[in-house]
Amino acid sequence: MARAYSRKYINAVIPPEQDSDANADRDLMRLVAAGDRDAFRNLVEAHQHRVVGTIAKMLGDTRDAEDLGQQVFLRIWNSASRYEPRAKFTTWLYTITRNLVFNEIRRRERTRSDSLDARIAAGGDSFMDSSAVQADESMLQRELEGAVQAAIEALPAAQRMAVVLRRYEDLSYGEIADVMELSVSSVKSLLFRARSELKERLENYLNG
Repeated sequence: MARAYSRKYINAVIPPEQDSDANADRDLMRLVAAGDRDAFRNLVEAHQHRVVGTIAKMLGDTRDAEDLGQQVFLRIWNSASRYEPRAKFTTWLYTITRNLVFNEIRRRERTRSDSLDARIAAGGDSFMDSSAVQADESMLQRELEGAVQAAIEALPAAQRMAVVLRRYEDLSYGEIADVMELSVSSVKSLLFRARSELKERLENYLNG
């Protein structure tokens, strides 16, 4: 049964490309660029959940996600006049998020000493239900989802960002390429390598 779930979740890690909805934030950004604080508040309320969620998934915890999220929107406010209306707001938003997250990851890696492999071998801890006493289907799904999250956290930062934007935010390959300032072929290569590494790590978990 675990292997059946593994195919489901491994395939779900990088879903097929989908068309994105048209961006509706350009008018708000024009107002923000003119110093409209109410428009800025509306923009923050509309996007703070996805920004904080992306940061938390990239870092593997929520300790600094709120603070980094505030820094993202502070940069939005300070650089609103440089926003190009022809570009999607979310592309610009995720680009700023990427820069701050990568800086934080580099800072953490200089002092990091714990091992994510232990979490993967244990099935991760993000989604485990400690009160469960039976290995039913719901528990197996949560356990494997925890292992998937731990495996994503173990990826190199660029692969991790590509997977998070693809899997959780449903960005197209082109949008991810814009956010990461890469070609579409480079994004596809990142995702291919990420998929291969995730499969290997999850196979080790299933065989453990």
